[in-house]
Amino acid sequence: MTPAELTDADIAELAQEMRASGEPFAIATVIRTAGSTAAKPGAKALLDASGTILQGWIGGGCVRSALAKATDRAMKEGQPQLISLHPQDVLDEKGVAAGDDVDGMRFARNGCPSKGSIDIFVEMILPLPELMIFGASPVAQSLVALAKEFQWTLAEGTSEMQPRTLATGEKRMIVIATQGKDDLASLRAALAMQADFIAFVGSRRKFAALAQKLTNEGISQELLSRVNAPAGLPIDAVTPQEIALSILARLTQERRRHLRGAGDKDA
Repeated sequence: MTPAELTDADIAELAQEMRASGEPFAIATVIRTAGSTAAKPGAKALLDASGTILQGWIGGGCVRSALAKATDRAMKEGQPQLISLHPQDVLDEKGVAAGDDVDGMRFARNGCPSKGSIDIFVEMILPLPELMIFGASPVAQSLVALAKEFQWTLAEGTSEMQPRTLATGEKRMIVIATQGKDDLASLRAALAMQADFIAFVGSRRKFAALAQKLTNEGISQELLSRVNAPAGLPIDAVTPQEIALSILARLTQERRRHLRGAGDKDA
C-alpha cells in the first residue's frame, strides 16, 4: 500500500480491490496550486488505466483531459508523471507551450475561467509482472523458488494452454526451461503469446536447430529473433541454482530497464 492510498478510506478500499483483481490504476495527487482552483494541495483521486476518475476528486473538466493523457503516458511508459496546468498567459510568461516537457514536468493549458494553476503528480500502480515458466527441469524448479522472493506473479506454461490477455501496463516474461522435453512445442506456444521477453534455456546450437524447424513451419525470423538464447546473464553459471540466478538477473534487468536512462548507466 502506498502513502497515497492510505490517506482516504474509500480510495484505499478501491485500490485494494483493484490490486487483488490485477487491474492497473493510478493515484493522482494535487501538490501545488496558485490562484483560484477548485482542488487544493493534498486532494487525491484514483483513476483507471484510461484516466477515468473512479474515486476521489481533483478538480473539474478543465483538469480531467490533461489528467487522462498523463495517466495514459504513465501506463505506457511505466513512469510516474508530473503535470503543471496554467492559463495561457502564465504559459506565455514561462516561455512554454502546452505539451512541453521541462525537467520532467509536462505543461498543459488550463482553459477554465478561474485561470488558476495546479500541479498534479500521477503515480501508476501496476500489477506485478507475470513470469511464465515452461518445464519441470531442475533449472525451472530453482527459478520458481528464487522468483518467489522477488515479487513476480508466477504462471506455469504448457504447450496446450490458452493464456489470458494482458491488461494495460501488465508485463509477461517467459522462460522455456524444458531442457529436452517438449522444447519445440513449448517454443511454438511461447511465440504465439503476448510477451515482453522470451528466454530459452539451452545452447545457441540447440536453439538454432529448433529455430530452423520452426522456420520450416512458417514462423518468421523476426519472431524467432525475440528469443534470448541462451537464457541468463553470462556469469559462468554451472548448477541449476546458479543458472536460475543468472536468468532472474537478466529478467530483473529487463524489468527495470525503463527506470534508467541511457545517460545513467555509469551512475
